[in-house]
Amino acid sequence: VQLQASGGGLVQAGDSLRLSCAPSGRTFTSYSMAWFRQAPGKEREFVAGTSWGGGRTDYAGSVKGRFTISRDNAKNTVYLQMNSLKPEDTAVYFCAADRRYPIRTVQPSYWGQGTLVTVSS
Repeated sequence: VQLQASGGGLVQAGDSLRLSCAPSGRTFTSYSMAWFRQAPGKEREFVAGTSWGGGRTDYAGSVKGRFTISRDNAKNTVYLQMNSLKPEDTAVYFCAADRRYPIRTVQPSYWGQGTLVTVSS
């Protein structure tokens, strides 16, 4: 089982970027999904999470109002739309899945490999 994250890159402050996470090996439509990130020299932190149906979402305070998590269960894919990016958003972003919600309160059962987002000033 793998969670394949993609969409990272180098952007300038104020730009937008959309990350995608597509699981392989199983269907995650009944799982809560989330994005975490880890900046250089820092611990991994929660960014955003969504319930299995997408009806409930949860955001870290630092990204609320700028980032939007969504999911398309027909495509078995979860997205993270990142707007008004700041240099402090620079990090490796990971997607994660778990049957429980909110994911920010648990250790997710499944993790994907990261995708690097670099925001220049």
